[in-house]
Amino acid sequence: MSSQVTVIIPCKNERMNLRPCVESVRAFADEILVADSGSTDGSLEIARELGCRIVEREYIHSGNFKNWAIPQARYPWVLILDADERVTPALATEIRDRVDEPRGLDGFWMLRNNYLLGHRVRRGGWGHDKLLRLFRRDHGRYVGDTDHAEVVVDTGRVGTLHGRLEHYTSWTYEQTLRKIERYTTWQAGVWFAQGRKPSLMKLVLNFPMRFVRSYLLHFGFLDGVIGFQVAMLTAYYSYLKQVRLWELHHAIRQPDPELGQGRASDDRDIAGGSVTDRAMRRAS
Repeated sequence: MSSQVTVIIPCKNERMNLRPCVESVRAFADEILVADSGSTDGSLEIARELGCRIVEREYIHSGNFKNWAIPQARYPWVLILDADERVTPALATEIRDRVDEPRGLDGFWMLRNNYLLGHRVRRGGWGHDKLLRLFRRDHGRYVGDTDHAEVVVDTGRVGTLHGRLEHYTSWTYEQTLRKIERYTTWQAGVWFAQGRKPSLMKLVLNFPMRFVRSYLLHFGFLDGVIGFQVAMLTAYYSYLKQVRLWELHHAIRQPDPELGQGRASDDRDIAGGSVTDRAMRRAS
């Protein structure tokens, strides 16, 4: 009997991505499980139309959400696939072949091609993306408390696939900046809750050093204009994490005139809600 695979797709408002993502796994998936965290754009209707099973829960962060979804898979192998990713036909064939091999492996690394604004990014630190996404349901879990948590297979028996995922990270700068806003806000809040202090040296040096590393040391300039944009975004992302941490420690809060006598609000509000309070609750 061949090994069976559940594909888990975390989802929130992925109307533009969900259908091509699901269609890319039909050749090998025995179950497609959409783990939704509050979609309001028609994504769930698309998922039902495509025959996906749906589970729903509040989103805290990526690792937490995916660890909740993994045990709900019906089948012994799990592939975690973000809605903005696609499985190539070559990778689909390889997945089906490798999970049936009697070699005792419990997980597989795979490479990923990344796209920005529809353009393939080959260098600048984006061309060597390697992820552990395919694993036995009972042996793999995400470790880490940010949106960049990674899978760890407890047995350590892990191989590598040759096929690649296609990752369409964002099609517009609105999407790009929204992701940067979310990731940097969360990371700064976690650092603050852990007692990490801001550093003037990092505030000054992180942006230029990250740019130089991406654009020059990682040969981003060979990707032309898109390589320059990737280098700038990478540097901005690194800087914004540091400046948000400084903000949580040192920013003077705006007085709230509605509270009377110039008193400031009790919350430090960044991108909606108290980042500090949320991070401290979730890190505890």
